[in-house]
Amino acid sequence: MSRYLIDTDWIIDALNNQATAVNHLTDLAPEGLAVSLISYGELWEGAKFARNPEREIYGLEAFLQGKDMLTLSVEIMRRFGDLRGALRQSGQSLSDLDLLIAATALEHDLVLVTRNVRHFQRVPGLQLFSG
Repeated sequence: MSRYLIDTDWIIDALNNQATAVNHLTDLAPEGLAVSLISYGELWEGAKFARNPEREIYGLEAFLQGKDMLTLSVEIMRRFGDLRGALRQSGQSLSDLDLLIAATALEHDLVLVTRNVRHFQRVPGLQLFSG
């Protein structure tokens, strides 16, 4: 069972061999790392349309080995709708993709590993790790 959900920004850093991201993810790995299907879609786009798609896709698939891939569910979509509506009512907003990632973390009771703390801190109850 995973304890952490890795946001897209950290995965990109790790794929680019940025030491801070690689070291933190290595330290967190024993507690379990997961990736949202939403992040996978964002990462697939980046890899597929890169200068060297074969190399990028290979690197992405290698990175994902040993990590839980979390799909969307009715419960996650309900959380998404609740969050989106509450944020809109309070005059705040967050991109739909980020809200789906946040809803996934909340539904699975995971800590979201992200550099985008300023945006995600708007989500009530969401636990964040920024390194």
